Amino acid sequence: MASTIPLRTPLDDSELPHPAPAMQPGGPAASVPNTAATTPDQGVGMPLDTITITAAEQAQLFERLAPHLPTYLRKVEPHPCGWGLRFEFAPFTGREKAPTVPSSRYDDPRLKYVPESENPAEHRLREAADLILGELYDEARREWKDAAYVADLRQAVKDAPDRWKAYEREAKALESAYAYLRTPQAGAEWPSAISRLVDAQDRARAAASAFDERAVEIAQVHERHLYADLSHAQALTNAGHPDATDWHVGSSYEGYLTGFLSEDLERRIKEQDAHVAKVARLSGMGAD
Repeated sequence: MASTIPLRTPLDDSELPHPAPAMQPGGPAASVPNTAATTPDQGVGMPLDTITITAAEQAQLFERLAPHLPTYLRKVEPHPCGWGLRFEFAPFTGREKAPTVPSSRYDDPRLKYVPESENPAEHRLREAADLILGELYDEARREWKDAAYVADLRQAVKDAPDRWKAYEREAKALESAYAYLRTPQAGAEWPSAISRLVDAQDRARAAASAFDERAVEIAQVHERHLYADLSHAQALTNAGHPDATDWHVGSSYEGYLTGFLSEDLERRIKEQDAHVAKVARLSGMGAD
C-alpha cells in the first residue's frame, strides 16, 4: 500500500533537508498541508510536490532513521487533525543541549544524497528521510525552547512573589495616608499627616525598588526569549507563578530598561506632592 507525503518545497538536487511532517512508521498515511509560499495560480494549502512511499519503503525508512532518532522521542503518530505527524517527546528541562539533527545523519551512507537521475527510488526514500528527521528536530527544538524559557524564569523569579506582596502592602498604606489628607481630621494635624505621607512614600519607594531588582531579571529573560511561542503570562504560569499576571514588570531591550515599578510610583508621588503643595498654598497652611 502506498503513502503520499506532500512536500513543503519541490524536489531538487540539493542535499539540504526539507523539514516537513511525514507519516507514522507502520501506520496509516498522513496528509500534510503545504505551508510554503505559493505562486498566484496555487491555492493555499496545495502541495508543491509529493513523494510516494510504499509500505515496504516506509518500514525501511524508519529502520534507516533509527540510529539518528533522539533518546527523548517517545511516540510518532498521525496528527489527529488528519494532516502530518505528531511527535511526542519526554519532557524537556530546558537545560539540555538544544535539539538539532545529529551530524551522524550526514555521514550515514544510507541517507546521503542520491540524485534522482541516478536512482529514483533511493532519491525519493532519502528525501522522505530528510522530511521526517527535519520536522522531528524542528518540533523538538520548539518544545525545548519553551522549556528553556520557563527554566530561565524559575531562576530569575527567586523571591519576587514576596517582594511584590511587600510592595502591595506599602502601596496600600501610601494610598491610605494620601486619602487621609482629604478628611476633616487631617486639618487638625496637618504637619503630622504630611509627615506620615512622606514616610509612606519612602517605604513604598524602597519596596518598589526591591521588586524592580527581580523585575529587571525577569524582563531580561523575556527579552532573551523574545521569539518564544509562549507568552510572558504563559511562561510565568508554567514556571509556577500564575499570579504573576498582576506583577508590574517593565521591559528590557538591548540593555535599555523602561516601564518598571519605581517609574510608575514616582509619577504617582509627584502627583501627590503637587496636589499637597497646591492645597497648602491655597489654604494658607504652608505660610509661616
